[in-house]
Amino acid sequence: MPIIDIQLSPATTDWPTLRTAAREAESRGYGALWVLDHLAGLPLGGHTMIEAFTLLGALAEATDRIELGTMVANAWNRQPGTLVTAIASVAHVAERQVHLGLGAGAAPGSSWAIEQDLVGTRLAPELTDRHDRVAQILDLIDEQWADDRDERWATFPLPRPRPTTLLGVNSPELARLAAQRADGVNVLWYHPRKDDFIAAYEAAVGDRPFLRTTYATYSPELLDPDTPERREMAERGFDRVVLAVLHDVEAWLDDDIAPTG
Repeated sequence: MPIIDIQLSPATTDWPTLRTAAREAESRGYGALWVLDHLAGLPLGGHTMIEAFTLLGALAEATDRIELGTMVANAWNRQPGTLVTAIASVAHVAERQVHLGLGAGAAPGSSWAIEQDLVGTRLAPELTDRHDRVAQILDLIDEQWADDRDERWATFPLPRPRPTTLLGVNSPELARLAAQRADGVNVLWYHPRKDDFIAAYEAAVGDRPFLRTTYATYSPELLDPDTPERREMAERGFDRVVLAVLHDVEAWLDDDIAPTG
């Protein structure tokens, strides 16, 4: 059965509550704790935000063993080199497995690009250019984190264990890129084209190790492996299920239910 992970939103939750929830997630046996990558709470209907890698570093110190990750880091919120150094730094501080979920970002002018537009980030209008940005980041990761890396990278952080790379996909093209270049993939469970994305990465990945994750809104029923939806997730080959608590973290804390299976 898939490992059950949790995602918490700093758009709607203050830091003391996030810290308490992170420790509780670890205590309840969740596999990993994932953070959002937004500059402001506006796109998520929230009132504030904490920068993703700053939050991951704080969560690394607040917890002991739960894995940590971004779901997903926007390829346009930082220069590629800054993003790669940021996740490597989190891995260095955490001294445990971390995951870089990476996304290609939204088109300029779209509802999901409001925060980038406000701070003057120049976004690529063409989808192929946004995919190229993701490939550029993966190229840099392969160069900087290689065991036999070139001497010019000698003073850049070398994370061990190496963070896994997963692409959050919303197109068959990006799903194929994940299968060809990344360690895994993340698919929104409720996406109307989910089957297309699964077919695209399964056709391209071959028999190499590949981490398949899916993302869904938290509900207590999804903690039970015998529910039809959880069984379907397992049947579709997903290794991990990321449950997002985007609004009422206090209610999640009050549930006091641990994942099973």
